[in-house]
Amino acid sequence: MRSCSVAGRSCLRAEMFPRMVSNIVRPLQRHVSNSCQRGSSTVPESHVRPLPSQAHVVICGGGIVGSSVAYHLSRLGWNDVVLLEQGRLAGGTTRLCGGIVSTVKHISIETQMADYSNKLYQHLAQETGIQTGYVQTGSISLAHTQDRLISLRRLVSRLQVMGISCDIISPKQVAQLHPLVNIHDLVGAMHVPGDAVISPPDVALALSTIAANNGVKIYEGTSVNHVVVDDGHVIGVETDRGHIECEYFVNCAGQWAYELGLASEVPVTVPLHPCEHFYLVTRPLKQALPHDSPVIMDLDGRIYIRNWQGGVLSGGFEKNPKPIFTEGRNQLEFQSMLEDWDHYEPLLSALLRRMPSLEETEILQLVNCPESFTADMRCIMGESAAVQNYFVLAGMNSSGSSFAGGAGKYLAEWMVHGYPSANLWPVDIKRFGVLQSSRTFLRHRVMEVMPLMYELKVPRWDFQTGRQLRTSPLYDRLDAQGARWMEKHGFERAKHFVPPGKDLLELDKRKTFYKPDWFDIVGAEVTCCKEAVCVIDMSSFTKFELSSSGDQALEILQHLCSNDLDVPVGHIVHTGMLNDRGGYQNDCSVVRLSKRSFFIISPTDQQVHGWSWLKQHIPKDNQLHLEDVTWKYTALNLIGPRAMDVLSELSYVPMTPDHFPSLFCKEMSVGYANGIRVMSMTHTGEPGFMLYIPIEYALHVYNEVMNVGQKYGIRNAGYYALRSLRIEKFFAFWGQDLDALSTPLECGREFRVKFDKGIDFIGREALLQQRQEGVCRRFTMFILDDHDMDLDIWPWWGEPIYRNDRYVGMTTSSAYSYTLARHVCLGFVHQYEEGNGDKLVVTPEYVNAGDYEIEIARQRFCAKAKLYPFSSLFTQKQRKDEMELSSFQGK
Repeated sequence: MRSCSVAGRSCLRAEMFPRMVSNIVRPLQRHVSNSCQRGSSTVPESHVRPLPSQAHVVICGGGIVGSSVAYHLSRLGWNDVVLLEQGRLAGGTTRLCGGIVSTVKHISIETQMADYSNKLYQHLAQETGIQTGYVQTGSISLAHTQDRLISLRRLVSRLQVMGISCDIISPKQVAQLHPLVNIHDLVGAMHVPGDAVISPPDVALALSTIAANNGVKIYEGTSVNHVVVDDGHVIGVETDRGHIECEYFVNCAGQWAYELGLASEVPVTVPLHPCEHFYLVTRPLKQALPHDSPVIMDLDGRIYIRNWQGGVLSGGFEKNPKPIFTEGRNQLEFQSMLEDWDHYEPLLSALLRRMPSLEETEILQLVNCPESFTADMRCIMGESAAVQNYFVLAGMNSSGSSFAGGAGKYLAEWMVHGYPSANLWPVDIKRFGVLQSSRTFLRHRVMEVMPLMYELKVPRWDFQTGRQLRTSPLYDRLDAQGARWMEKHGFERAKHFVPPGKDLLELDKRKTFYKPDWFDIVGAEVTCCKEAVCVIDMSSFTKFELSSSGDQALEILQHLCSNDLDVPVGHIVHTGMLNDRGGYQNDCSVVRLSKRSFFIISPTDQQVHGWSWLKQHIPKDNQLHLEDVTWKYTALNLIGPRAMDVLSELSYVPMTPDHFPSLFCKEMSVGYANGIRVMSMTHTGEPGFMLYIPIEYALHVYNEVMNVGQKYGIRNAGYYALRSLRIEKFFAFWGQDLDALSTPLECGREFRVKFDKGIDFIGREALLQQRQEGVCRRFTMFILDDHDMDLDIWPWWGEPIYRNDRYVGMTTSSAYSYTLARHVCLGFVHQYEEGNGDKLVVTPEYVNAGDYEIEIARQRFCAKAKLYPFSSLFTQKQRKDEMELSSFQGK
């Protein structure tokens, strides 16, 4: 932990740091203190004003996030708002965070939030007269390796079409932009000129000042002890200064959000956990660093560096983070916690390698403050599934300055209008279940999450902590047969199966943006699905049962679903559950088990989201019963032309289409087990059956299927094979291709919408209007023509789509089609008016008439666009092969 300069100069050693820190003035703390003093003049002292007895909205948390929510609610006309802060405004993480505003994010919605925040902060000083410290410095993300450079090139492709100026630059250009940066080990970098730095407490003060001017009431020194709930709705809060009746509550309590969520009559899970976060501040350099010096993100070095009053502020995300307050005890208001130079040493070494000239610079302070991280590195926002009108915005993962403005805007829209203006599913609180609320789980997970903030993330990476939490009864059997696992909503799912003789550990270590090592393995599984029979364990799918004593179950599903559910018993209906705008809240398959009972099958991550939607719309009727039966059934997907032979032999019942038509369900015996729900569908377009097996029979049925299937060439398959099959069949999946903004008319599913079924289902009016006016985007399939799967970078998702050299959309998912020997991408095609960028109607003719390219990491590949499924393409390919074969035989 020593870093010394050349002989004759001063030497920075660990034992010197405490002395240096103790002997200096602390302008950082003085700056914050001044901010708080200024705040007290704008916001009257809380003890001179009693709390109001009621308000429309109560917000808990007066940091930059809570202030943003209050600001945006007041902008939208909701002024009967009370903002409560247990200490002083901006006295939590906001007071000590680094203040970097960066749009360099791997998820589009996070980039949108950061971009909005940046634009908002630019004008706050002019609007309020409060200096917010906003400086548009730009940022430079450094690449030590070619893989990191590929990752940055992928980001540039996406950011540029989102209107964010950025580009890949050379190491020499890095040195020109920031002369202190050592470039000897760099292969390139990404420059984003529009990124900025701010003073977070001053931004929070500016936002709260505008909110207060718009009528928001702000009270410091007031703690929320309890959120009062009645009949599943927020009705008030209990504070240490009295009770406030309210209709909405917003939890913006930062690292206290977890405990505050539990302080409710109906607990609200907010899965975040604080870690210690370190950064140092130096005195001004001999030649003061210009105030607009670019922020340096040395991702491979795990550090960030920004200007601070002529010196530098540098922190990072170490490999061995220190979770804190696991027992729930934390400070009322942050004081800078104990320094730990030994712990910070790897980051200090990385800083000195990147900027060797700093060895002669005196360190002013090592700051240590709590920072909250979530279970999946994405912030948490939205309405709780447990309590209506209880909203959460927390867990910024050290990006509060970047996200606060945009996140506050979207949450305010959600509250005022009932929905946000963008797809927020990636950050929706309902993506989590109760299983992620364990303190032990969160402690272990954030120890993995924090280092991952700057880790190189290649496609298909998986978390390693908190695993084997939810497993199928077949987990051990499949694991012993070579299953390699991924996790979805806490559920272990097989990606693929490694054949005997393969080096499993070596295979898991190889991660790449190019052709993956599992390519041939998945190819063999796909071939078996098409030519013989495969088994895929799909037990993670969400499963609900809705029943009633009369026709209530049918009536409510007819209202919730766009398709017609009044079908004969045993029939299966694929349908969407739509919102008022006609977008997909859920995409599911519904089985009519009896005249008064229905079985609803949804994607894995719909367990909380789908349940919440159903409970929100099902009337409180003793005659209706909704049950989550996900855990009761193991689901086996039997795919392939020989699936009917396997089931026929096991059940002694003919399984041909004449006896068992498509989209039909029947309870059968399989082996010795009774009550197996056998369904003629596979979610892939291939022939086969889904078996929903009572969990106690799962192992027996699996063993019987595998034993009988040996003669038909049966083998296990995983979700990678399923993905390839469903994408080449042009099947859209909710959460990947479909979301709350996608309508059936936009993705070619109008045949699943029954406008004339006699019941006014949710979203009907919006779809009728869209049908009359035309859709402004169409779900399209793209087949890459000139892409070399062995040499070129692969598409995964999020690649820009170009039509006639103009940007028209983004891919939502992609996979290699082993049938066509081509990559297939799915995505929406838009049409933008030149000049103003307004969206225009997209017709089939418009889609078919264009010449398309898909941009992968700054390289474009020609693609053919299709609006119809692959079945017709397969027929064309088969006929072409037959013609070539007959031509060859004729010769």
